[in-house]
Amino acid sequence: MSLAEKIFKCFKEKEKFTLTEAYIQNADKPKETVRARIYENLGIKFERIAKGIYKTLDRGQEVCIVMEGDGRDLSMLKDKSIDCILTDHPWLDMKSNKGGTRAFAQYDCFKYTLKDFQEKARVLKDGCFLVEILPAENENNYEYLYQIKQYAKEAGFVYYAKVAWKKGTFVSNTGRKAKNTQDVMFFSKGKARNMRIDKKKTDATGHISYMSGCNGMLPTMFDVQPVAKKDRIHQSELPLSLCEQILQYVTYEGEVVLDSFAGSGVVGEAALIQKRNCILIEILRDNIEKIKNRLRKNVMFQPLLE
Repeated sequence: MSLAEKIFKCFKEKEKFTLTEAYIQNADKPKETVRARIYENLGIKFERIAKGIYKTLDRGQEVCIVMEGDGRDLSMLKDKSIDCILTDHPWLDMKSNKGGTRAFAQYDCFKYTLKDFQEKARVLKDGCFLVEILPAENENNYEYLYQIKQYAKEAGFVYYAKVAWKKGTFVSNTGRKAKNTQDVMFFSKGKARNMRIDKKKTDATGHISYMSGCNGMLPTMFDVQPVAKKDRIHQSELPLSLCEQILQYVTYEGEVVLDSFAGSGVVGEAALIQKRNCILIEILRDNIEKIKNRLRKNVMFQPLLE
């Protein structure tokens, strides 16, 4: 059990608690450590109600809502209601799809427009992250990838980072070079929120300070094996581990994640495992049934479907 969980368990039945009480209950830990764990989990496990006085937050079970519909239509979602968008749209790029780990026999592939990003910006909270899984750049798609960045900028997003997803040992060769990567593009809506602890300032002041950016330094690459063809329930299924890692960087527990092109539903599974809520939008009814079955495989998911 983590220290934050221990503090939460100790005071969850109380209306409120003080820092002094938390220090006493965890006398084997430095006061700075106890205070840091509380500060790190404000809005997640704890809420500050006055100077030095806190209460626990009981969010209950996380929920995954599965909706049948066109993921480009977000009109059912309220303004600034989403804490993170993580999605892999069926991009129209036959050369990049061919011979790789993607194949779209059932979907109408498309290219994003400015309106798509304006809708993403409308539903996403300020400072939160949009994460798009995109093809590695090649001679066929570089203009479209540039256009995506321009659309994002025009809609109010700020380019944050690009991290390659290296597909483990998978390699395909369908043209000028061997392929085994896709790109994970991170954008923030306006200036990125303060999720990352500023260690230098924290050490200097003795108080937890945060700096703009996601929760930790992003890796140089995500090295994750793709889902084996025999195990896939969708043509371009993302690995569970990849989705979990991304969510740990850009969200907190209890927040709401949107995948508007759900496909296999793996983002929903990753969100629930990481104690996030999730909204999945999927256009094909057959896939929706597969998603439901996926989330029901483990008893922990059975009550989480609406």
